[in-house]
Amino acid sequence: MDPSTHKPQSGSKKYEERWERARTRDVTRREPLSVLGNLEGDWKVRRLSGPLPMPFVWKRIRDGRRATNLLPSWRSGRLPLEPKLPFELKQHEGHVALIYRPPLSFLVDELRLEEDGCWLGRAYIASLPYAWFRMIPIRAREGPL
Repeated sequence: MDPSTHKPQSGSKKYEERWERARTRDVTRREPLSVLGNLEGDWKVRRLSGPLPMPFVWKRIRDGRRATNLLPSWRSGRLPLEPKLPFELKQHEGHVALIYRPPLSFLVDELRLEEDGCWLGRAYIASLPYAWFRMIPIRAREGPL
């Protein structure tokens, strides 16, 4: 299955099971798969359930810069004030947390690497889960975004 064509579905039980499978995979292979180093790059964000993220959201994690971008990555020009939400990465046992910087520090995304190289994510607002999403690698086509 092409990871970029995954269709959103309601209900979180399926995603909870996938989340646990990703954790088990880390344990059975005895190597830390859901680690910070595996996140370098540009990522399309696809909603699985919940109200967000919107279809044009993508994340950039490279060169010490970490941000959720709110404009399409295919834009050719740069705007003087591009909307970006910077975050910090924090390694936890079995997953990586994306903790947004103030004033949005009440937003946290948790990520686990899946077998296909995409990341399964669950989003929290003030410690309450509100959405599931996938991060799919953006392959460089026409140079930098």
